[in-house]
Amino acid sequence: MKVQDLMAKAAQAVASAKVLLDMGDGDGASNRAYYAMFDAARAALLASGCDVGKTHRGVLIAFSDRLVKNGPVPQEMGRLLKRAETFRYVADYEGNSVELGDAREMVEQGATFVASMRAGFMPEESSDGNKPC
Repeated sequence: MKVQDLMAKAAQAVASAKVLLDMGDGDGASNRAYYAMFDAARAALLASGCDVGKTHRGVLIAFSDRLVKNGPVPQEMGRLLKRAETFRYVADYEGNSVELGDAREMVEQGATFVASMRAGFMPEESSDGNKPC
């Protein structure tokens, strides 16, 4: 998959998360917000020449190790992705529902994360060629 395709998929997931939030579906919105961030993280890894990984865990570890620990991605973005993973787990696998206030926060953070990865890693927009891998 290409960087542009993953970023488009991430943007679509943010849009879907907003629709689900408007419908009052906190679980669905949290799920889509996580996947928006997950796909944007995959795009950033791919744009950096890093191994994208084959599992969620592999992508999250690679993102943290390759792009967050020593830059260029701010640690706050790494924290947002980890937090989104936690909420997605609650939404998808636990009996509890994600509160709408928490879901709203996740959707906002998802949009911020996607915008940050787009600004930092889209090939046509990257001026310094972030290639940490």
